[in-house]
Amino acid sequence: MNDYLYPIGKPGKKWGTTEKQTWLKQQTIKRSYKTEVLDKLPQLKTLFEIKQYGELVYEASNYTLFALHSRSWQDKKPVAFITGGVHGYETSGVQGALRFAATEAETHNKNFNIIIAPCVSPWGYETINRWNPDTIDPNRSFITNSPAKECELLMTYIDALNVQIAAHLDLHETTNSDRDEFEPALAARDGKTHSSSDIPNGFYVVCDASKPAKMFQADVIKGVSKVTPIAQADKDAMIIGRSILQDGVVCYQPDALGRCASFTGAPYSTTTEMYPDSPRVDDEICIQAQVKAVTSGLDYIREQSSE
Repeated sequence: MNDYLYPIGKPGKKWGTTEKQTWLKQQTIKRSYKTEVLDKLPQLKTLFEIKQYGELVYEASNYTLFALHSRSWQDKKPVAFITGGVHGYETSGVQGALRFAATEAETHNKNFNIIIAPCVSPWGYETINRWNPDTIDPNRSFITNSPAKECELLMTYIDALNVQIAAHLDLHETTNSDRDEFEPALAARDGKTHSSSDIPNGFYVVCDASKPAKMFQADVIKGVSKVTPIAQADKDAMIIGRSILQDGVVCYQPDALGRCASFTGAPYSTTTEMYPDSPRVDDEICIQAQVKAVTSGLDYIREQSSE
């Protein structure tokens, strides 16, 4: 239990419009979506078509959203979908998706049609936030009639493509700020008591409990273990309050929670969770780990289809 009181709102009372506006006014731009994401897209035009799938219109700014599609698209190939920046503050998810596109996609385009949405929540990326400006968590909002425009636009776009997604890799991080800022803010927003959680010291993945694809998850973990340490169980034999399915793997029912990895219905899906605050890693290692997660997962699927 944590008796820390968040500086916005009153204990036990959900935020109203005033509290949400107070929170929003405290957020500031800390980095550039244009410079760090959009300006990298032209370099990828040899391998990918760059397609706009929507625009976010907020009071402070507008953000154009883009997805990358393999130029070598062939209907007979399985479709792999990679998403980054659903939580905008989770940097290596965004940069990992872009790095994969720049360095590894050419190899995997031979076996997959690839779609990449590198930065689903650009306002969150610029302000280093988990929420969007409406204090909504996009990774709890991939649901019908979504309250988050980020989610609605992406789901509508993928649905209109009318393709079956074979693999969905959603690239995330678990950070110290989850414990120190975002969890306390969530409790305050919802009028609940904040209980502090342990932050896993290493990389792990979250699978869909209804279709865990254990060997697929195992290959992701095996590949990433060559780049960065894998999270170990805490004193209660859990990671993030969940029992471990296998080394570095926990499961949720993601569709019930409105998580991004659930909405495509892909038989192979995983949510990666990098730990960027470890003294054992740096920004480059975090990006490499995300890339390795994607390539390891796709290699497993390719090997299964060739047997």
